[in-house]
Amino acid sequence: MAIRVEHEVHQRRKGRNFGVGALLACFIGLIFALTVVKVLQLGDARQFENFDHVARPAIVPEEGTSE
Repeated sequence: MAIRVEHEVHQRRKGRNFGVGALLACFIGLIFALTVVKVLQLGDARQFENFDHVARPAIVPEEGTSE
């Protein structure tokens, strides 16, 4: 026979867990939104690859090409 009565401590913990979960979901959503905005502002994928402040010659277009 299982005891089904929940103590009031369990109710408080459940409420806190939902609150922490909501804050975590908001934080993840904020990071995702900032990433999307950053990528959309760059426009070109080559600019995104150059953003690490190390220019790679393989992705820099040569003069005379129309890319």
